[in-house]
Amino acid sequence: MAQPSSHHLLNHVDGHWTPARSGQVRRNLNPADTGDLVGEFAESGTADVTAAVDAAAAAQPAWDAKGPIERAKVLSAAARLIEERTEEFAQAITREQGKRLSESRGEVKRSLAILEFTLGEARRINGVTTPAEDPRTVAMTFRRPLGVVGLITPWNFPVAIPMWKVAPALVSGCAAVLKPSPLTPWTSALLVAAFTDAGVPPGVLNLVQGDREPGEALVADPRVAGISFTGSLPVGRAINRAGADRLMRTQLELGGKNALIVLADADVKEAVEAIVHGAFGQSGQRCSATSRIIVDKAVKEELLAALLHRVAAMRVGSGTDAGADIGPVVNEERMRACLDAVATARGAGAHVACGGEAAVCDTPGYYVQPTVLTEVAWDSDIAQEEVFGPVLSVIDCDGYEDAMRIANSVRYGMSGTIFTRDPAHMFQALQDFQAGMLHVNRPGVGAYSHLPHMGAKASQLGAPECSPEVWDFYTDLRSACIRY
Repeated sequence: MAQPSSHHLLNHVDGHWTPARSGQVRRNLNPADTGDLVGEFAESGTADVTAAVDAAAAAQPAWDAKGPIERAKVLSAAARLIEERTEEFAQAITREQGKRLSESRGEVKRSLAILEFTLGEARRINGVTTPAEDPRTVAMTFRRPLGVVGLITPWNFPVAIPMWKVAPALVSGCAAVLKPSPLTPWTSALLVAAFTDAGVPPGVLNLVQGDREPGEALVADPRVAGISFTGSLPVGRAINRAGADRLMRTQLELGGKNALIVLADADVKEAVEAIVHGAFGQSGQRCSATSRIIVDKAVKEELLAALLHRVAAMRVGSGTDAGADIGPVVNEERMRACLDAVATARGAGAHVACGGEAAVCDTPGYYVQPTVLTEVAWDSDIAQEEVFGPVLSVIDCDGYEDAMRIANSVRYGMSGTIFTRDPAHMFQALQDFQAGMLHVNRPGVGAYSHLPHMGAKASQLGAPECSPEVWDFYTDLRSACIRY
């Protein structure tokens, strides 16, 4: 099957590439060069979602009947195709999302690692046998696929996040409708094309492009047994409310306001490198991005001197520019949100120690200078609310207890990081952080492909992703007692 062109980004329903039934399209611009039209893609509506769910519901029983090991064989072929097409994926990610090519290639590599892990788990979608209370009886549990699932994904990891939803959905025996962000339609189309070319049957994996209407229609369709969503807290809450009356299963990975603590005994040099990576990698557009530095006053000046030296030297540019250290943010709305957040923080008394403005580059785009704010109050808006861009707040603290109090003061709980040489503080922090993904003396973003990707508090609802626990979302656990 021919891969989708970047200029004609269609839906994929029941094995066919097709435009939106309304005929409407949306223009997609390169965030590093707004004069570059990436393409026009289907602006779908309820009718497109209905057709996709029709196809998924019809295809799911036969896909279930294959069993997980045979299903994994099909997906293994997809892994080979994606690896062969790595550069095509990377170029698409950079052109429509903006991240640097090295980051895009790294994302494709991570996606393959996630798929590899999930395929290995196909032989371990297990139940257990237990003692029976009656003679000549076997008691056991086993898993069955949930059914048709809706997968709603964001723009910041346009291949990795769809992968960590699509792979377990298909291995478990579910049929799926993928609704990606309207900002990254091309990458999603390439991913669906790879699975289709590998032999995933028509209707098992469907793609519906568009913005709010198809997402709402997918949540509202009573045949959709579960929704896996990654995105903002307000949208996650709306999805949960919309499905509550029919007890629809949800898996929600939401926002973050992640803290990195630097205690007085920390290796400041290593901490600075981790901060730069965590705060400004991918222009700060990660749910696990380092957004707050909570630093002991004893080492604050030393850390700030080293940090500001590094950040001031960072070069902003296109993701295809090998000399750029940081690329654009994804669109004008995100750029404006970052700059408005800085202005609000300044008005509340924060000091802009570095950056704080739009960056000017060779091409017109959505460029924001890497920004460091100091004199930030721990309870101010900039310290409490997600910015999702290259904006870092530095907050003073007096020792471990004060640092942990500040770290846990936000409603989110995605990631928590601490730098210290004291083993007691290292292990105590693992108990005290109110966050799902924890790091000690390393960058506070991401984790390994086989570790749960999850948050706490308002950052997560439902089963974690990227781990054996993911089957708690995509399957139902059944029990059986067999008399012989």
